[in-house]
Amino acid sequence: MPNLTTELCALHEVARVSGLDQRRFAPDAYWTTLDPLLDGSAALTCERVGASAEGRPLRMVSFGEGEVGVLAWSQMHGDESTATMALADIFSLIAGHPENALVRTLSRRLRLHFLPMLNPDGAARFQRHNAAGIDVNRDARRLATPEGRALKSVHDRIRPDFGFNLHDQSPRFRVGDSDRMAAIALLAPVHNDDGDVSERRRAAMRVCGVVREAIEPLVGGHVTRYDDAFNRRAFGDLMGAWGASTILIESGGWPGDRQKQHLRMANFVGILSALAAIADGSYAGVDLALYDGLPPNGRMVSDLLLAGGTLIAPGLAPMVADVLIEYDDPLTRSGPTIVEVGDLGDQEAHETVAADGLFVVAGEGHRAPDGSARIGPGVPADLVVARDPAGEVVVRRIGPN
Repeated sequence: MPNLTTELCALHEVARVSGLDQRRFAPDAYWTTLDPLLDGSAALTCERVGASAEGRPLRMVSFGEGEVGVLAWSQMHGDESTATMALADIFSLIAGHPENALVRTLSRRLRLHFLPMLNPDGAARFQRHNAAGIDVNRDARRLATPEGRALKSVHDRIRPDFGFNLHDQSPRFRVGDSDRMAAIALLAPVHNDDGDVSERRRAAMRVCGVVREAIEPLVGGHVTRYDDAFNRRAFGDLMGAWGASTILIESGGWPGDRQKQHLRMANFVGILSALAAIADGSYAGVDLALYDGLPPNGRMVSDLLLAGGTLIAPGLAPMVADVLIEYDDPLTRSGPTIVEVGDLGDQEAHETVAADGLFVVAGEGHRAPDGSARIGPGVPADLVVARDPAGEVVVRRIGPN
């Protein structure tokens, strides 16, 4: 590993905040975990900058007295918590290791402002949207949500030179045309319909190159470039229009990392490497080929295909039919829903179960009140793959947890 990546991985082992081992955590639990750390630090300040639609506090953590302003925000989609965990670890590093050379450099050169968990109402439900059902990241133009207004107000007060827009993306994305899962997607967003590459966007591209180099030892071959279509309602895009060099980091999936703890470390390493490069100005010499050469986010792959089985459903004659399934949470494989039924031989899935000679038996969840079959796209899956049509010798069960 490059020296800084090795150093940051070691620091993460020390600074990692306990109590955040699951991706789903309540807003109150997050701040209860952090409050002793923040209260005990002379370097970190924390202020309330607004309230959510349901009145939960929106809090900003700040650090440093340098000339270059940086604004980072996470979990504006309530079910995207990877970077929120990583920011907690960064706060822990700053609070617990004030004499660390990197911490001292950041303090002297940067003014850092962090808005973790911008959508606490969504986080409380572990859903994308806020309590009113609005996507906060599509509210940069209208500013109808209190969460969006708080972020815009902080931006207008700070006028950051750099912005870090921290998200999670679906683990179904693949790296370009490959079969590899996309672990981290990066983007220097466009700030107009023409896709102009201004000096501030070029700076963001170089910082993305820094992040790529830092995390490649951790997720090598699984780093992509996010789609760069301009969205005039999105905060990341408009931050660029408002003057900040903006870096988007999207955490996807990593094999076996159901709670995204490995990607939490990758975020810690990537964000701090980027801040270090901004602080000492070294990002300016980064080769743009590191960004331009990123493979794009590729196709999306469904979660599970039951192929070639004989479908047994209430009130229907047995028939050979494939069943394609996606999970509400692909990482924990919870909340299975049927996507399609029929001849799906051309469909691709993360996992394919060869059910030839077996039966796919629909349970009571697929029986309508009148006794007829309730099966097809959008229906929650309650299925067993069995060796007999009664479903008594079960090979695989797919159903509500």
